[in-house]
Amino acid sequence: MHQIASLLPDYDCYFSQLYTKHPLVRLAISLGWADRMILAGEFKRKGDAYLKAHGLRNDYARSVYGHNYDLVVLCSDLIVTPDLRQFKTVFVQEGMTDPLTRWARFTHWLGLPGYWAANTAYNGSSNICDIYCAASIGYKAQFGRMGTDPAKIVVTGIPNYDNAAALLNNDFPYHGYVMVATSDIRETMRKEDRPAFIRECVRIAGGRRLIFKLHPNEEKERAIAEIRQWAPSALVYTEGKTEEMIANCEELITQYSTVVYIGIALGKKVHSYFDVEQLKRLAPIQNGGTSAAVIAQLCRRYIEFKGPKDEFLRTTRTAITTISVHERESAIYHRYPNPEGVFPSA
Repeated sequence: MHQIASLLPDYDCYFSQLYTKHPLVRLAISLGWADRMILAGEFKRKGDAYLKAHGLRNDYARSVYGHNYDLVVLCSDLIVTPDLRQFKTVFVQEGMTDPLTRWARFTHWLGLPGYWAANTAYNGSSNICDIYCAASIGYKAQFGRMGTDPAKIVVTGIPNYDNAAALLNNDFPYHGYVMVATSDIRETMRKEDRPAFIRECVRIAGGRRLIFKLHPNEEKERAIAEIRQWAPSALVYTEGKTEEMIANCEELITQYSTVVYIGIALGKKVHSYFDVEQLKRLAPIQNGGTSAAVIAQLCRRYIEFKGPKDEFLRTTRTAITTISVHERESAIYHRYPNPEGVFPSA
């Protein structure tokens, strides 16, 4: 969101952590019961700290400034409060969606809102927002299949996952290792046999150096203790630039993590709890880091459009055709060859 806003300097841009005004959820937040959710806890603290560090205006829950906005740009349509639905809205895909669990399918069958799935499986699929910016043709098809009007969806690519090649130039000190990016499965109330997963990582590594990067939402002390027990020689990182670690690795192991797309774009051998061939079809397009500019252009056109919201996509085909050129040019994810010397033996 910061990248997109930086390309709209002639507009006053404000930011907010994802929020809800539902009284029961607000009560849960105040009691600390939602600290492992994106709405509160460490996620909100880091978000607020980021805004402060970069001098960005924080209008949390529209409760600070009381503005009426010309446009709202969201990275989730699972929770879009009624006060935001009165404005023009653009959804920007923020990463991978969670797997469709039995519970998620059941709640969808009952017609309940997507957040009842208790994960991000239906993010991008609520059809609430006016325009949807998708990472790839694969995700455009998924969002359409699961509920969003395909006419609303534009394949723009997504910032942070559209220029994997640039990550090869980094100062992370290790090379040629097997990289493991864990997920917060247990912290989001799902079952996981972490010792078995660690043992499988050791097997895949086959004697090569093993580096674990923990998900920021994990209980770090527990995760580190388990790794020390089952992979005592592995290095463990709780902070750092995961994408650069992936750029230097020889092989990537993930669970339910969007960073697998960095490995795919860079031509790494990857492992995931998702079907890898399906991930390749979903992988974000690589457009040299221009996704934020494409999305900002779309936002600008929509802000300046004076007609009714539901007429924008129908009456501005030139703008959408220009932006959607990525759909025609990038039906397959881009791979980048491993440069000579980057992956020496462990």
